[in-house]
Amino acid sequence: MPDGFDWPKYRKRVSPEVQKLIDAELKKRYDAGATIRGLMEESGKSYGYIHRRLDASDVTFRPRGGDMRPSRRSADSGPKAPR
Repeated sequence: MPDGFDWPKYRKRVSPEVQKLIDAELKKRYDAGATIRGLMEESGKSYGYIHRRLDASDVTFRPRGGDMRPSRRSADSGPKAPR
């Protein structure tokens, strides 16, 4: 694991103190640019778990990825007049 963080085993209950450490680690990595899916793969936890823990840590979520520019077609105002 990067940074040597020891993720708890799948479906193992953790104490509130350990949960705070997990939340802090997830928040640190997300703020550093990691994606939720990347954190999911790294930790072995589900997408929902990671999202809930980040939400509980008051993380400001980034917008979803992808090209957000309008397509050329939507920029057209309709059919063009013949030349």
